[in-house]
Amino acid sequence: MGGPGDPPEGTPEGAPGGGEDEYRSVVFDESFVRAARLQEYSAQERMADHAPAVRRRPHLYRGLSRQALILVVLIAVAFGTAIYMGVRHPYGAPRVREAVAPLRMTVIPLAPQGKVPGASDAEYLYEHSPAAQFSVGAEGIPLPASRRTEHFSESQVLTALTTAKDYLVSSSLDPEVLDGSQIRPARMLLNPDQLDQFDQSFQHPAADGRHAATGWLVRFDPTRARLADQKIRVQGSLQAIETDSATLEVTADHTFVYALKPTGSGDKARVSLFTVRRELTFRFGQDDLRLHQVQLAVSSMQAGPLSCAEDSAGHLRPLLAGQTAKAGGPAGTDPYATGTVTALCGTLATTAQPTP
Repeated sequence: MGGPGDPPEGTPEGAPGGGEDEYRSVVFDESFVRAARLQEYSAQERMADHAPAVRRRPHLYRGLSRQALILVVLIAVAFGTAIYMGVRHPYGAPRVREAVAPLRMTVIPLAPQGKVPGASDAEYLYEHSPAAQFSVGAEGIPLPASRRTEHFSESQVLTALTTAKDYLVSSSLDPEVLDGSQIRPARMLLNPDQLDQFDQSFQHPAADGRHAATGWLVRFDPTRARLADQKIRVQGSLQAIETDSATLEVTADHTFVYALKPTGSGDKARVSLFTVRRELTFRFGQDDLRLHQVQLAVSSMQAGPLSCAEDSAGHLRPLLAGQTAKAGGPAGTDPYATGTVTALCGTLATTAQPTP
């Protein structure tokens, strides 16, 4: 029997202290094991004595596995496709952003043929003027039905129309803009490329067709006139068309009628009407639509009653109830001077005035 610590059958062969020791000197290193061929008897070979006694197993493939090879091929194909699409993608080269053209503007004063009519009540004047059926405020700037164009969706056309309306409201109906105390509401809606021209028009207004503050917005001389009624009458239309694959154009044609009183006057002061017709052309690129901003391309204003002899570039200086136009016409135009704009002035028709 074995000792207390030995298995019942005795110490196994090869274990320390048991079996034969002559095999202890034989060491199988890794290269020997890898070089050995695995052989396995098949059932048929074990039954037939004349057949080969073993079946050879294929050698282990020591290179890349099939899965790894497929992965490498897929990565190569994807990389090649990315390069090809980068060189020849269906959208062409990125469009270079075109510079925004400066605003071209015209301001035409309309001089009355006699005294400016007035009344004690603004509603009475409106009812007896061509503006009797006009809507009040932003309601007079309705949006037309928006339809998609070849290169712009219906929502993009609607965005262009809405942004143009926002500019009209900010530049023609905001009381703080009208009294000259604010310009920011209109400025915030402009394409950044036009801000320098806009700022220069207010810092140094000039009747040169490029830098009249009144070409950008409606503003009255605060030392001369103030609003007598916040319910400004408006009528006009908006229209959107596609001028090219990258540009939407919105044209606006609106007439604004303001009830005014002399600055510093009391409630008993007589009220007169002042009429402004604004024809504006807006342009919108993809960035303008995305950022809710406008490019103001053309601005034409006819306003009266005004005196042709007075400068209307910085502020509009209305003639109020009972006043007449000053003698003299607009500033002279020198046909030999390049870069100048012809001074214009018109006559305000009597049919455009209220008939109290």
